[in-house]
Amino acid sequence: MRVGLLGLGRIGAFHAATLAAHPLVDDLVVADPVRTSPHGRPGDPFEADAVVIATPTGTHAALLREACRRGVPAFCEKPVAAGVKETAEVLEAARGHRVQIGFQRRFDAGYAAARAALRAGELGGLHRVHLITADPAPPPAAYIPQSGGIYRDCHIHDFDILRWVTGREVVSVYATGANRGAAFFAEAGDVDTSAALLTLDDGTLATVQGSRYNGAGYDVRMELAGTRGTRAVGLGPRAPLSSAEGLQPHGEPWPDFVTRFADAYAAELDAFLRGAPGLCPIEDALEALYVAEAAELSRRERRPVEVAEVREPVTPRP
Repeated sequence: MRVGLLGLGRIGAFHAATLAAHPLVDDLVVADPVRTSPHGRPGDPFEADAVVIATPTGTHAALLREACRRGVPAFCEKPVAAGVKETAEVLEAARGHRVQIGFQRRFDAGYAAARAALRAGELGGLHRVHLITADPAPPPAAYIPQSGGIYRDCHIHDFDILRWVTGREVVSVYATGANRGAAFFAEAGDVDTSAALLTLDDGTLATVQGSRYNGAGYDVRMELAGTRGTRAVGLGPRAPLSSAEGLQPHGEPWPDFVTRFADAYAAELDAFLRGAPGLCPIEDALEALYVAEAAELSRRERRPVEVAEVREPVTPRP
């Protein structure tokens, strides 16, 4: 199988190594205007049986359109596009084509187990959910103005996994944020610390918290509390947590998202290469983006926002 890979940045380089070692891949074609890789060979990535897009955000929409134009199945890192309107337009252009968006938490064993437990009734009736995404250190200052902000850049993963695990939709958001670190966040109109209250369509409440300055390590967790039990994701031996009662982590804390989700990244590419259906279509990426847009609007205007306020009309699939 010939696979094309566009982008050899941090996650692209990881994907290159994963694809080169995959038993289904016998020819890897890579393309990046400034970087090279010891894996694969240069060439046109679209002259392949499948293409993986790991380029900067601003290029995703055009590259997805090109993959669909050429009839090549495409895997693309999130987001599909920078905004709701363009994401909806790419969705229309991709009708009838196989496209998978990279929300890797769906392929993490912990989140999958929590989803299964909830669906099996082990937690009883779900009453509340809590999610955390906290980076150990902020990204470069130049990244922030084009990141879309903490809710679109980081918490969109929380919004997607919340939908996927619970099977519910977010109907309203009340979000806020603060700047506790470098000035470049505020200068870009962003925040480095975040908190939001989400209401799901069945009345369940979910809270989301985030930080760009979690010095203990990379912290990503989810807690689901029901009438019969509570299940947590992310409390393994490398969770960057210590207890006031003296309990300490058993291993080196996770340093970054690539290390924490290495197995999940490999699993999502394996599923894509094997053609598994319905893994994370553009429709799901758009739903998560709606929540992120509502959260950002809520933060800026300091008011609760109904997700319906930010929806872009999309033609349903026949």
